[in-house]
Amino acid sequence: MRLLLAEDEASLSKAVVTILRRNNYTVDAACDGIEALEFLEMNVYDGVILDVMMPRMDGISVLQNIRKAGNQVPVILLTAKAEVDDKVRGLDSGANDYLTKPFASKELLARIRAMTRSSAAAVQPDAKLRLGNIVLDCALFELSSPFGSFVLANKEFQMLEFLMRNPRQIISAEKFMDKIWGFETNVESNVVWTYISYLRKKLAALKADVEIRARRGAGYALEQAKKE
Repeated sequence: MRLLLAEDEASLSKAVVTILRRNNYTVDAACDGIEALEFLEMNVYDGVILDVMMPRMDGISVLQNIRKAGNQVPVILLTAKAEVDDKVRGLDSGANDYLTKPFASKELLARIRAMTRSSAAAVQPDAKLRLGNIVLDCALFELSSPFGSFVLANKEFQMLEFLMRNPRQIISAEKFMDKIWGFETNVESNVVWTYISYLRKKLAALKADVEIRARRGAGYALEQAKKE
């Protein structure tokens, strides 16, 4: 699941990014409102965490801009302000939730789960993806078949989810990089092949009747396994 964090306080931003990544989220971080808008114009996110008081453009203005453009991505507003009027203004502008600083990391994670759960339920009530004899439980990060199960690591889960939501479609390494690694600029593209290898081993161990096939120069697709 990919989130955007827009927070101008560098130490807080770094801490929140660390917490989110440790909890299996992919995170891009913006340091001001204009940069947040640029991220939102270039990418698709599952949720956004917006600080209200930011340079260049405040969080509520960012929110108003994306809602005006028709972007209904779930948004949590972060602010040091606790006044009722500020909360009302944020919610009336289209925020899904509001969290006042300072906050506990457990509360932020719970708010994110609630926000993204509500959004996902609106488009896909079933949290389990099925293809052939394998099942991917999106709530538990568990891949299973009649022959066993594995709890997947964050990136493994995101890659397999992408493949299972697009069966038999070729997905390029560049698309994987953009959706899953985002703006982690220190990551090289061969990491995609590494995680494909991990997933292939798990599918083989589960005796899956689907497999990840490579298309030279094009990408990867999840397809029916060849019968021996």
